[in-house]
Amino acid sequence: MVKYITKRLLMGILVLLGTSILIFTIARVVPGDVATIALGSRATEAAKEALRQEMNLHDPLPLQYIKWLGNVLQGDFGNSFITKRAVVMDIEQFLPATLELVIIAGVFIVIGTFGLGLLAGKHKNTWIDGLIRILSYIGVALPAFVVGILLLLLFGYKLEAIPVLGRLSSSLTPPTNITGFYVLDALLTGQFAVAWDAFLHLLLPALALAIGPIVQDARVLRSSLVDNSTKEYMAVSTGYGLPPNLLVRKYLLKPSATSAITMMGMDFASLLGNAFLVEKIFNWPGISRYGINAMLNKDLNAICAVVMIIGVTFFFVNMIVDMIVAALDPRMRKGGKK
Repeated sequence: MVKYITKRLLMGILVLLGTSILIFTIARVVPGDVATIALGSRATEAAKEALRQEMNLHDPLPLQYIKWLGNVLQGDFGNSFITKRAVVMDIEQFLPATLELVIIAGVFIVIGTFGLGLLAGKHKNTWIDGLIRILSYIGVALPAFVVGILLLLLFGYKLEAIPVLGRLSSSLTPPTNITGFYVLDALLTGQFAVAWDAFLHLLLPALALAIGPIVQDARVLRSSLVDNSTKEYMAVSTGYGLPPNLLVRKYLLKPSATSAITMMGMDFASLLGNAFLVEKIFNWPGISRYGINAMLNKDLNAICAVVMIIGVTFFFVNMIVDMIVAALDPRMRKGGKK
């Protein structure tokens, strides 16, 4: 297993290196002068030249990349052309909001996937299985932003049951910044009313992000459960007279869950980049919305930073998923081959 994880780690590092080369090259070869894009056409030539010197634009492209990568490894992505401050400061401000949202959505995905998947697998070819299948088709067909709008209209304006905009009600003061997660920071400082309000603000956008992955991953889990239930080892285990719940939990769920866990991991990682429309709808001040604004305004330093953050997220999620799958599948522990 150690050999397998090491191999995956090295492959992930190479992918991150390739991603950094690609996004840096794209950011430098965009049509037009980078300094003019950053400062605007009305900027003086002296200001443009100072920026070219700061970004090493007169150097050959490979040397520019090496210098840029060296700065990135030290936590320096340069300054944002839009906010006029260090990109790292923008990341510190906007990233925790999206991470908090994505984590709650990830919890919904795990609970919903296993709940619906096990329910459909246990009642295969019944009306329950058929209903879950219909819901899965609807959930896959509806984009997250459409689900978000429907939830906002239903719970926020029709029923007025749950707060829908921002991270916290305007009547409350944000908790002391410890982790950047409002719910956790409020709990750590004993502000339980603030924690509850922040959690309520999380529910609808997190659910909007989670519904699509839930129904899709549940169908994958259901298919694996049904397929594995016909294998010989299940017939032998059933012949021993083991209780059905024990059969499912100990012998059927583990080999069936690997494909669903892999998909859940990829869905979780992709939420970081795909949350921008949901963040826009719910006025959520997150890194996804910040990244889209950077792209629309050609904020090259911010674009590079956001893409690298998403790449690093995929890297870590991949590693965690690989370790979970290797722990569940003995074939992985014995050489890394299925």
